[in-house]
Amino acid sequence: MTVAFARRDAEPLDIAGIGIGPSNLSLACLFESVPEIRSRFFERRDSFDWHPGMMMPGVELQSSFLKDLVTPVLPTSRWSFVSYLVAHKRLYAFLNANYEAVPRQEFARYLAWVANGVDGLRFGTEIRDVEHRDDRFFLRFDNGQEEARNLVIGTGSSPFVPDWAKPFLGAECFHNSEAKSRLGDLGTARIVVVGGGQSGGEVVEALLGDPGSMTELTWISRRHNFEPINDTPFSNQVFSPEYVQAYLKLGGEQKQAALKNSILTSDGLSISTIHSIYRRLYALRYLEPSTLNASLAPNRDVIQMERNGNAYRLIVRNQFDGGIEVLHADAVVLATGYRFRLPDALGSLGDRITLDRNGYPLLNDDYTMQWTGPRTNRVFAQNAGRYSHGIADSQLSLMAWRSATIVNTLIGRQHFDAEPDNGQLAWATETASPMPHQLRAGYSDGMLSS
Repeated sequence: MTVAFARRDAEPLDIAGIGIGPSNLSLACLFESVPEIRSRFFERRDSFDWHPGMMMPGVELQSSFLKDLVTPVLPTSRWSFVSYLVAHKRLYAFLNANYEAVPRQEFARYLAWVANGVDGLRFGTEIRDVEHRDDRFFLRFDNGQEEARNLVIGTGSSPFVPDWAKPFLGAECFHNSEAKSRLGDLGTARIVVVGGGQSGGEVVEALLGDPGSMTELTWISRRHNFEPINDTPFSNQVFSPEYVQAYLKLGGEQKQAALKNSILTSDGLSISTIHSIYRRLYALRYLEPSTLNASLAPNRDVIQMERNGNAYRLIVRNQFDGGIEVLHADAVVLATGYRFRLPDALGSLGDRITLDRNGYPLLNDDYTMQWTGPRTNRVFAQNAGRYSHGIADSQLSLMAWRSATIVNTLIGRQHFDAEPDNGQLAWATETASPMPHQLRAGYSDGMLSS
């Protein structure tokens, strides 16, 4: 059924967005093509800034620039990455640069350009509390309130800090989300980087490029090796609408297994990062007079961290042979990933929202949270479906498609074509003709198991 929205100023918004990151920015762009929707997005920061603490020199995007805010569902939008290049008169220069991967700094500037132009964004506006009453949500700010019939949460993920590191957070122990502003001022001799994914690799690459007073660098990972991202055509099919549709039909344990099997399609190291680190280590060991002792240690799991005077001592288990090791560090960088969490403003609704065993909100297929409120007042969640919708949900790849799905759900019609393509891989079991009698007999006798 198609939902008709009122346009009178006295009426509540049709949807209010909490947080303005890439996901809600994508949604705001798509809403421009649906004028009957009254939407507004709120962000506590004064301006848009995409992962500024991780924007170190040379870092690259791990997905195609065509998987931008709008192109996969609305390629004619004025807010595409190509439109950004044209607007800044550098399309040909960009093409001639022949990037194997787009500089992340370039994509960040594209996002900021969109945030500066698209309608319905309110920066410097922190939502203190959200209350549901009667048929709407009340969003309270320091200097007023807004009313909306539906919400969309787009606050992104927060840096994850292991329990063993929390007591020591500070100038010499920090998450890699602060790396850009902190690495240059460390001035320490012994540094340990924890985490073997792309973020950890970028920190190590930056430290090797400018060692300063560093004499020891240890990079540890829980994985069995420092592994590359699985960026092959068939592997990348997990970043497609047809894979999500197949994934949604799986049971809980099946989803966990599928997620584990596809982990390196998103959480591996870029080949360029691996080559850069390896070649730098080669040069430091064989070609340059260097006193830097660099050690890469996979299969390590930190058991405990403690103070050792002005330094730190890390007790580490080697999962490869079961041994216990002690690492000494003057600084520890935590490249330990991110986790979704509900914004504090939803505290008053917390006991009405159903969480899964991972602490994520339980999502329906259309990205609405399961909560005890009326169905006419929905709470959508962006970038919160890693376990419910698959590994692509926490990436940029399906951002535009997810936004299109949310728009379609909100207005009750297929405004955007969000139907899956004809994929190259058949993920789900297809309905087939009955097995021939002879084949059934052979199968039951064990003739086909070899």
